[in-house]
Amino acid sequence: MDQVGTDVDLSTLERAVVNAFQGGFPVTERPWEPAAAALSERGVDVDAAELLATVRDLDERGVLSRFGALVNAEEIGGTATLVAMHAPEERYDEVAETVNGFREVAHNYEREHPHLNMWFVVSVASEDEVERVLADVEDATGQETYNLPKREEFHVGAKFLLDGPVSDGDLDLSQLGPEVEPSEERGITARERDLVVEIQGGLPITETPYGDVAEAIDQPVEWVIGTIKRFNEEGKVRRVGVIPNHYALGYSENGMTVWDVPDELLSEVGPAVASLGFVTHCYHRPRHEGVWPYNFFAMTHGRDEAESEHRIEQVRETMAEFWDVDDDEWDSLFSTRILKKTGIRLDERADAQVRSEDGEPTDA
Repeated sequence: MDQVGTDVDLSTLERAVVNAFQGGFPVTERPWEPAAAALSERGVDVDAAELLATVRDLDERGVLSRFGALVNAEEIGGTATLVAMHAPEERYDEVAETVNGFREVAHNYEREHPHLNMWFVVSVASEDEVERVLADVEDATGQETYNLPKREEFHVGAKFLLDGPVSDGDLDLSQLGPEVEPSEERGITARERDLVVEIQGGLPITETPYGDVAEAIDQPVEWVIGTIKRFNEEGKVRRVGVIPNHYALGYSENGMTVWDVPDELLSEVGPAVASLGFVTHCYHRPRHEGVWPYNFFAMTHGRDEAESEHRIEQVRETMAEFWDVDDDEWDSLFSTRILKKTGIRLDERADAQVRSEDGEPTDA
């Protein structure tokens, strides 16, 4: 985990909120009371009403991307894949507009690379649809696509901690709320689907956020609270809390480092790189012979070029503990433009996974 300063003007309380609640926010009917009490125990004197108002203000100012449950789309169902493409310079904006026009494309970035300069994420209800979407993209753009699905996930997620109270970011109140039993059932029920779609963009920042969600989907609040808490334990929700806008905190350098790791070392290299607190994503992905020689991706963030380069060097030093890394065995691709960022659409993916309450598949 990183502890950093920030370019935005934040009060001591605001810094405490960002640090404390990037995960482990209470899933209880009135969560602000225990959250405020926990902050007060850490020396930040605040009551529930002031804490609620602070989170709402941070959200309205864009310091937060949102407040709520970070849904793990992969565990809900369907699939997402990373795709690389070359877009000719003279046609770049035209190609980007065409790619962005596909509703299955969730994110799209321009990245610095002599050939593969467009990187986008395709999110669909089933793996069978990936091939169809990529064929349609190729037909529409005249450009070849290179599918880079995740083979193994070593780490996803990072805490962007600020100078100030709760600087270790270890305040975890996820144990509060009802006792729940994780389910081994595959898929989700129809009402769980409604819950996922309702909360995917964030929770309402109100005195009773889970109660407001329950009212919106016409379900008992006890069921909503119990289901979100169970999803958190099952991995369908990665965490509940504030989701910082890292750009607002000054993290303008988004570096995707890629490595040609000897296959037999992946199982050792992956956890070692994932343990670096500033690495936000860490995956094994396939190579493409003659075009893309790299099989390991590690995403880093920095507030400026110098900080980014330092962190990339730390990744390289970690790699060097396992083998002699040549200059042609790695690269770093910085994003230069966000071309599209709509988030993963979960409604269709969730629809495809719906089962009945007794576990049987359903068309509902």
